[in-house]
Amino acid sequence: MDFRLGPREVNVHAVVVNVTISDREAAQRRLEQEVVPGVSQAPGFQTGYWTWKNNSGLSMAIFDSEEAATQSADRAREMIEANPTVSLINVEVREVVAHA
Repeated sequence: MDFRLGPREVNVHAVVVNVTISDREAAQRRLEQEVVPGVSQAPGFQTGYWTWKNNSGLSMAIFDSEEAATQSADRAREMIEANPTVSLINVEVREVVAHA
């Protein structure tokens, strides 16, 4: 899938993160104060969504290249490991193949 970003087309990739949340209030605070601002300033960032249901969190952040997504996935792992309010289930980089 190519998105038009200015004068050229580029492939985009998603970082998909799945976590278990042990403290929703603390996790929300950290998400708003650290995670979203940090991810949104990462090189190649395009857009992101963070969701939760019960004690499960799922996020998807879109980057303009596989390299930028991979670097962000590595940072996500480090941030989650340092966060006592969530436990990492999975982080993966996927190519975006369609959108609506």
